[in-house]
Amino acid sequence: MNTLSILPFFRRLAGTCRLASALLAGALTLPAAADALPLEKIALPPGFTIELLARVPNARQMALSPQGVLYVGSMRAGKVHALPLDRDYRPGKLRVVADDLKLPVGVAWRDGSLYVSAVDRILRLDGIDARLDDPPAPAVVRDDLPKETHHGWKFIAFGPDGWLYVPVGAPCNICEPDPERYATILRMRPDGSQLQTFARGVRNTVGFDWHPASGALWFTDNGRDWLGDDRPPDELNHAPKPGLHFGYPYCHGDAIADPEFGRKRACDEFTPPAQNLGPHVAALGMRFYTGSQFPAQYRNQVFIAEHGSWNRGRKIGYRVSVVTLAGDRAVSYAPFASGWLQDESAWGRPADVLVLPDGSLLVSDDQAGAIYRIRYAGERKASGIPQ
Repeated sequence: MNTLSILPFFRRLAGTCRLASALLAGALTLPAAADALPLEKIALPPGFTIELLARVPNARQMALSPQGVLYVGSMRAGKVHALPLDRDYRPGKLRVVADDLKLPVGVAWRDGSLYVSAVDRILRLDGIDARLDDPPAPAVVRDDLPKETHHGWKFIAFGPDGWLYVPVGAPCNICEPDPERYATILRMRPDGSQLQTFARGVRNTVGFDWHPASGALWFTDNGRDWLGDDRPPDELNHAPKPGLHFGYPYCHGDAIADPEFGRKRACDEFTPPAQNLGPHVAALGMRFYTGSQFPAQYRNQVFIAEHGSWNRGRKIGYRVSVVTLAGDRAVSYAPFASGWLQDESAWGRPADVLVLPDGSLLVSDDQAGAIYRIRYAGERKASGIPQ
């Protein structure tokens, strides 16, 4: 065979190998159509639409700067991403602004700086909006929080009092840890000083917000495992003042005494949930809806990202739910957006929710690596391909 005649074949073969290697290495981005998600499966109330805003790997808590940059924490990825949004909330280039961190789930914005949780540390990226392509090294706000990674990831947020609220989960499924160090919600000044315990008996909260009218703290809490498929419930709790105890590890839900520790304390000693949520739904991020785009009945109500069960016989959660309040009392709990779970198979897991200034609602999904945008627009539509 003529050697020259087979050279084109080997060139094509080499090109194919390079393309395959690039795809395997993640060097090339697949076309949007190949990246589509089945958002047509998401059930919403009449008049609402859902679309894919952007792909963000392992997306967890979200925070929006006044300049319109969306910051997104992660868990397994160890990164914090920044996604600039234009005036119409169309996404720009996704950037990594912090990397190689331990479970940097939580992000919070304050006075030009982004605060990031990383298990035992609270970090701060100063002036980050103007330095997305050249992010500063994180400054350490505090580095003496517990190092345990079991429930060690942290949703963080600034309260209306100007303090940074930071939870410390129980380092176990069920145990009796140091009540001043674990199963707490702490708060500190923005510079990390004056660390205080705000609430106790909180097994693992990964979402909280303050009521727009009363200013009181509300938070989700994940119930313990291995008491059966249908108990205990996850919880939505109301903490109008500091110093309250919410029952862990002695009592769960309204009055379920723990089989291991319940004999030590009576359930009526503790603050009961404002609302029992589904058992093992893994209630994570929550926010009050403060926009005006949605119908009036959603104003100042609680939207909750339910990440979904991992050890229940029949899966539950994998949705966004809404709790309706009357004053400081919960009066209903119902699914708002569902469909990430199909026939016991989940293609996505909601992790956080965030209200945009135009009143639309963002939902992060760490499994699908996505951020969705829900709008009230009349006719029901869905699009899984970024525009």
